Formats: sequence, structure tokens, C-alpha cells
Amino acid sequence: MPHHPDVTNPSPTAPGTEPLPPGTELPRSPCPRPRPRPRSHEQRLLAPALARMLPGGADEPPAPGAVRAAFALWLTAAAAGVFMTAADGLPLLPFLPLHLAVFAAAVLVAVRMRGGARWTRWVLACGLGATGTLSLTAWAGGRGAGWPPDFADVLAGGGCVLHLAAALTATVLMFRPAANAWFRAVHHR
Repeated sequence: MPHHPDVTNPSPTAPGTEPLPPGTELPRSPCPRPRPRPRSHEQRLLAPALARMLPGGADEPPAPGAVRAAFALWLTAAAAGVFMTAADGLPLLPFLPLHLAVFAAAVLVAVRMRGGARWTRWVLACGLGATGTLSLTAWAGGRGAGWPPDFADVLAGGGCVLHLAAALTATVLMFRPAANAWFRAVHHR
């Protein structure tokens, strides 16, 4: 039966072995330290591009929490919009490429906003915040779904609520005083 040190036998030595004399060091392991995993070709190409899109070096002030949260919320709004479009199914199928293009543009503009481009706040607030809210409320009002709603209606409605909440909250966060000061300090485009 293997020996395990416990409360009754606090000695770390196994039975039948002598403890090391005081001042004696344990031998070092012959195994070398593990090397970092090599990066793939894609990682080597993407890492500098992502670093350029999301600056955060020592030469620029870091983005405040309001800007980082707004960025995450714009990504959430875009994902919820894609989910809502997919959940709605066949009625939106002809408009699927347009919806996906709008959501992809929203993500690209949000990435630029996270990098400090001042113009992006207005594009996101007016283009997606206001116009998107109006189109989503018109979409929800024109559904005319019967009672009880089917599962697809519940999923699409949940995506709509998440999309609206994320977009409106992100719009407010982009114009908080800390965010305003950061956008003035960064002076991008």
C-alpha cells in the first residue's frame, strides 16, 4: 500500500527511506522547461492585423471601461441580429445577404470605434442605434403573430429584445464622459 503523508504521519518520506540530511538539496529534474507552442501560419499573419485593429500599446491611453463595454455590446447586438434573422426563417430569406452585410459592417465599424476612431460613434449611434431601433420596432409591430406564439416567434422576439437592449446601452456608453475624454485624447481620424 503506498504511503501518503497525512496528519498522523507528517513525514514526507516514504517508509523504508531515510530523510535527506539538513542542507542537502534535491536533485534538479533533467527535463528541460517546456517551450512555448509554435504559432500556426494563420496566427502569425492575424496577430499583427488584430494588434493594428485593436490598439493598446504603451503610446496610446487604454480605452476606458465604457468604450470596452460598448464594443462588446455592439458585437452582442450584431450576433443577436444574426440570430433573429435566422430564427425568423423563410420570410427574411430574400433579405439575408443584406442583413448579413449590415451586421458585418456594424462589426467592422465597432472594431474601428474600439480603436479610437471618433466618427464611428456617430455612425453606430445614428446608423445602427436610431435606424435599427426604428426598423426593429416596425418589424415587431408588423409581425401580427397569433396567440400563442410559436417557437420561432419567441426566438426571434428574444433576439429582437437582446439586439435593442445591447444597441441602446452601447449607444449610451459610447457618449459617457470617460469615453468622450478618451476619444479626444486618442485623435484618430
